[in-house]
Parts: sequence; structure tokens; C-alpha cells
Amino acid sequence: MNRFLLLTTAGLLALPGAGWAQNELSNFTATGRGGVATTFATDFQAIGINPANLGRRGGALVAFTIGEAGAGVSSQALTRQQLRKFVFDTNEALTPAQKQEFARAFTSDNVANFSADATTLGLSVQLPVVGGVAVSHRLRTSGHIGLNQNAAEIAFLGRDAPIYKLTAAGNVPLVTEALAGTNLQLAALSEFNVAWGTRILDLPLFQLSAGAGYRYIQGVGIIDIRVEPGDLRAYSSLSPLFDVDYGSVTANPSFNLKTGAGLKPVGQGHGFDVGLAAEVGKAVRLGVAVTDLGNMTWTGNLLTANDQKLKKLKSEGIGSYNFIKEAAEIFGTGTDSLFEYKAGQERRANLPTKLRVGAGVRLSEYFEAGLDVTLPLNNVAGNLTAPFVGAGLDFKPVRWLRLSSGLGGGAGYGLTVPLGLTLSTSFYEAGVSTRDVVGLVASKNPYLSVAAGFLRFRLGGKSD
Repeated sequence: MNRFLLLTTAGLLALPGAGWAQNELSNFTATGRGGVATTFATDFQAIGINPANLGRRGGALVAFTIGEAGAGVSSQALTRQQLRKFVFDTNEALTPAQKQEFARAFTSDNVANFSADATTLGLSVQLPVVGGVAVSHRLRTSGHIGLNQNAAEIAFLGRDAPIYKLTAAGNVPLVTEALAGTNLQLAALSEFNVAWGTRILDLPLFQLSAGAGYRYIQGVGIIDIRVEPGDLRAYSSLSPLFDVDYGSVTANPSFNLKTGAGLKPVGQGHGFDVGLAAEVGKAVRLGVAVTDLGNMTWTGNLLTANDQKLKKLKSEGIGSYNFIKEAAEIFGTGTDSLFEYKAGQERRANLPTKLRVGAGVRLSEYFEAGLDVTLPLNNVAGNLTAPFVGAGLDFKPVRWLRLSSGLGGGAGYGLTVPLGLTLSTSFYEAGVSTRDVVGLVASKNPYLSVAAGFLRFRLGGKSD
């Protein structure tokens, strides 16, 4: 069931060696500033961030890339050594003592966040009168794990979890009573994007640009389990790529079974971005954008669950570091699942809508600093868990080298210190970055992330 996730997170993490959904990981220059991009992003990298930046003048006439990718995983509950094992040593078995230890450690509303983005193709052009136009294709995966004490104990201790001793007398609670505060979310999407930005006001000391973007989205898979007191929202819709055995439910006429190879979408949707970008004088840049307006409709391999009495597991719980696979069997559609899932025809869900506000100061072609605030506007799989605030800067000690860094916080992470290195000429860029250089070596609250791009070209105009 975790094949796609491993390909897009662990596989991408292994480029040199997944964050809750911020979509800058396929943008290596933004990752080096910790995701600060609302006023920085130009050409096709403005897609999904602020399309109005395509209307700014002075950039490349044509820019394109073939492959920019990044991935990250962080935890506020595990040590660096533990997190690495859950990423790289999934076949290693857990001892009884480790199972007890993880039952305690995973009792957290922010156990782990992970994301992986890949821009397979990006292209932008500046056209007379029209402005800037950009297109791209992108793969996006993100997830979040948060468990209350009962859920963590059930996950790792199985039928020996303490709550089952309390319910032995027959007083069995509802799922929404026993597991309140539990959140398990995964979203995997394939996007085809087009964006446009143009100058709408051009005064000597003030310029204003507006932009809009559209994306057609193919849903590769989603798992969204959120448990609150009296409220259970649980559904999944997964491509055949995840290799799920649905058993007898396939005989249900209400179940739209999807089979085949490749991504094989099980949902589709439409998304929109809108933004404004202003330049005040020669140094100050301002930007505001709303991204991911719209919704998805999931129809393939769709299963949903409603509130019910807490079931007792037959197994001993998670027995290895392969948490994603084993947890999916316990909380998902496995034969020993905590939930009774039913076949569904259609599930409509909003996209993870965000408001981005940014300000930047460009002192010269060698130095630019900025501040970004990103606010989640809804609570759905793939969105930020909390507001993100970041300060970033770009510095060119020499014309061909750009160094990026800053500070970031929120969005399910602690304080982060990004670092990026970009080789830049008037026609070519290549670079590598991490969203938190401290998290790579931190023993507590680790954050493993990397983004890279080596085939980014710019023709005509000035290099930023």
C-alpha cells in the first residue's frame, strides 16, 4: 500500500543521502530560503505561489526546466535516529521494549509530517502586451500523522493495548470517544498547471501586477482520517499503484474498482490561484496570493467509515519500522482494521487553500531579503496544520554564486534554519538546498529535507 509513498518520499530523500504540505520543495531556490517565495519566485516557479510575479519585468524572456525535485520528513516526537529508521530501515523488526517506547513517543498531535514534490517540466515566456505565461507538470505528495494515547497504544501494542482491558467488561466506547485527536492524512496528486501575470499599473515609483493560475488535477490517492469528539471523518481513495487488496468489497456494485498500471487516477479536480504583486520604488516588493482554490472529486476505490463501537484488534500491532504499511492496515482497509469501511460512489473535498502574504527588499542584484506569512484557510488533507512564518535572504558573493538562508517557524515544525547554494549565470541555474540545516543533525525534532535542480535554463532578459 505504501509503494507510491516510498517512491516519492524515501526515494527522493535518497537523492543525496515529507513536511506538511508546502509546495516549494520542487523549487530548490525557495527551499533554501525555508519556503519564503511570495515576492522572490519568478517565471514558472511562480506557479502555485504568486502568479502575479509573472507580470514583473526584468526577468528572463524564456525559462524552462526538466526536473526539479525535493522531499522532506520531520518529527516533533521522534529522535533523529528513530526517524531515519522509519524512513530507511523499514524491514527491521521492533522489540517489545521498542513497541512500548513508540506507544509513548507516538502519543502526539504532531508525530510526523512528510512531503515530496517533483516538477517534471516547467516553461515560461514573456510576451509583448500579454505579459508572462507559464506551464508546468508537477507531482505532489504530503502527509501528517498525529495520534492520541489510545490510538498510539493500539497501533503498537495491538490487542494488548490498555484500553481493551478497560473495555473487557463490555463497556465499549465509540471510536470518536476513544480516538479523539487522532489524524492520519495522505494526499498524492498529479497537476497540469497554466498561469498568467501582467502589469496593470505602471507609474514611475509604483508598479502593480496581477495574475491568475489554473490547474487540472488528477488524484493519485488520498487517505483522510480525522477523529474528534462526536465526529469521525474517514475515507480513502487510492490508485492501483498502492497495491491494496480490497477483498470482498470489490463485489459491491457501489464500489468503483480501479485496476491497471501507472498512476491511474482515482479522482480529478480543478484548482485556481490569484495574486497581486507590487514594486515600490526600486527596492521594495510586496505580494499577496490565494492558492489552491477549488476542489477534488474522488470516485475510484472509494471507501468511507462512520462512527462505531471500538473494535478489538486480533494482531499484536505494528511489529516493524514499516509504519506506513502496518498503520494503513490497522487504521485503513485491512482485514484487521479498527474501522468498518463501506463502499462509496463519490467524495468531494476542498483543495488545501492557503493565503500567502510577503514583503521583500531588493538592495541590489546581489542581495534580497524577504518575509512571508502563509495561512491555511481550511483543514483538509494536504494543508498546513498551522500558520507558517519565514524570513529569507539571497546573497551573491560573486556574480555566479547565490547563497540562501533565513529562519522559519510554524506549519507543524519548530524553528528551522534553511540553507541553499545555487550556481547561476545569465542562462543556467543549478542548485541544492535544505529547509533546515540544523534538523539534519539534530538529535531531537529532526527534519530531513533536500531539494535539487540541475536543468534550469533562462534565455534573454536579466538573470535574477
